[in-house]
Amino acid sequence: MTYRNVVSAVVRALAAETINSAGGCDFEPKVQCAKQKGEIVGKEAAFLTDCWVFGRLHKSLSAAHWRALVAKFSTHAERKHAAITELTKVMRSPAPERFLHCAVVTWALPKLPGVDGKRSTNVLPASWYEMDNWSDEPHPIKTQERWRRVIRKALEQAVDAALVEAQHILEHEGLLMAEAA
Repeated sequence: MTYRNVVSAVVRALAAETINSAGGCDFEPKVQCAKQKGEIVGKEAAFLTDCWVFGRLHKSLSAAHWRALVAKFSTHAERKHAAITELTKVMRSPAPERFLHCAVVTWALPKLPGVDGKRSTNVLPASWYEMDNWSDEPHPIKTQERWRRVIRKALEQAVDAALVEAQHILEHEGLLMAEAA
């Protein structure tokens, strides 16, 4: 199996751990079942590749790169929240700690379209997206917008750097489609 691009590979790999009810990339039973039938093909092969990519990226990427990808793309709630917490601890900003945390959380869990963003189970209450609630002390709106913009820019740069590294890994393994000439 080859992936169309690095983002689709990362998203599929991070989603693979939440596909089965037990959680995690539990591919052992599928391999045993497929061995009885013959070659592993179709959905099982794609799932195994996704699990393998998850492990390969987790092992090969730096902790900072992995953390950024998990916070941005993971569907595993506990891992995503842990990555958000770690990102908040390592981010540097003149903004108050609570503001920084809220900025990281709302970046990782963006407001979705639909009625109150309810297209997803991983959505925050509407009040989370109001910057005035991010600090107990009053700050000018321009200052709050600047803080949020700088924090988000740093987070996006971290994701971009992580995707570049992931792309190198996946290209080395021959898992990305070649660009058409």
